[in-house]
Amino acid sequence: MSKRNLGLNTICTHVGEVKDEQFKGAVSPIYVSTSYEFLDVTTKRYPRYFNTPNQEHLSKKIAALESAESAMIFSSGMAAISHMFLAFLRKGDHLVAQNTLYGGTVNFIKEEFPKYGIDYTFTEGYSVSDFEKAIRPNTKLIHIESPSNPLLTITDIEAIAKLGKAHGILTSIDNTFASPVNQNPIKLGIDVVMHSATKYLGGHSDISAGAVAGSKESMDLVWNVSKNLGGNLSDMTVWMLERSMKTLGLRVKAQTKNAMKLAKWLDKHSKISKVYYPGLKSHPEHKLAKRQMKGYGAMLSFELDSSLDSYAFQKALKLIKSSMSLAGVESTVISPHLTSHALLTQEERDKIGISDQLIRFSVGIEDVKDLKEDINQAILAISN
Repeated sequence: MSKRNLGLNTICTHVGEVKDEQFKGAVSPIYVSTSYEFLDVTTKRYPRYFNTPNQEHLSKKIAALESAESAMIFSSGMAAISHMFLAFLRKGDHLVAQNTLYGGTVNFIKEEFPKYGIDYTFTEGYSVSDFEKAIRPNTKLIHIESPSNPLLTITDIEAIAKLGKAHGILTSIDNTFASPVNQNPIKLGIDVVMHSATKYLGGHSDISAGAVAGSKESMDLVWNVSKNLGGNLSDMTVWMLERSMKTLGLRVKAQTKNAMKLAKWLDKHSKISKVYYPGLKSHPEHKLAKRQMKGYGAMLSFELDSSLDSYAFQKALKLIKSSMSLAGVESTVISPHLTSHALLTQEERDKIGISDQLIRFSVGIEDVKDLKEDINQAILAISN
């Protein structure tokens, strides 16, 4: 049966399994060996070569979910994106990067690129014209993030892919917020997709991992750099990630459904001044999101009324956790100005619209009524 014809949950459950040929167990066995035979074998396996049995098979699941020819898994989302950048960019090259990116990515570009002699330009906005204006003769990669972290801006993926192809420039996207459940950028023409697999792919707040997927030609370039940098994932964690991904479709669809309900409710709340969620008709890119996404995702952000203290609000929550990461089955909140974008200056945060009142909300699988009650009691507790 062709993988292309399999449904989402079937891919999540079955593609990339390691078959237990000896005992016929229902789940993949774990191969924790760091040393493998090298005589009379077609594949010389080594953890740093990203080709142990568990690594190799899980990569097939990720590739199938993203409609890619090949994929690799890494020890973190930043390991994935940094290896990807260094695979496609070298001294004298130029990157065009979206202005609304994850803070860690922005910081990596600003701190590390000068050491490698790589030039970069952050776009003024996230329209196609903003990207086109930033292109130079030495531009080799255009990198976007949609929906973006934490303002949920939506970039026209297909248009960016066409722009890249028209100029002979490779395109890449951070697809973490949408996940393969809600968005498949390769089908829209993007060359390379990356994920912080710590988030939805892992989904239980107990795994640190990253992933990159694309054509075999692109992934060969990524592998050639990665084997030297050594950002591979331990096979125990690879096994945990494969186990977690079996429920990816079920989890993300439930979380996405909850997020839509909560976004509509928050949008009408008297103590919430603004809600950022592409599923709302009031979102400036709602129609674009509807066109290129299967679902609007389980991430949203909102700004508390100026009369409320955002720090006190988070401390007053009893069910929703204040937590650094996102995308677990439990609902969590953070203040981006203190966490994901803390490395940016106040001026940089102000420029892209990240205020001190902004709360990023990762919606879990809990009953929506319980989440609403928790938000209301926290607001009531800190209101004067």
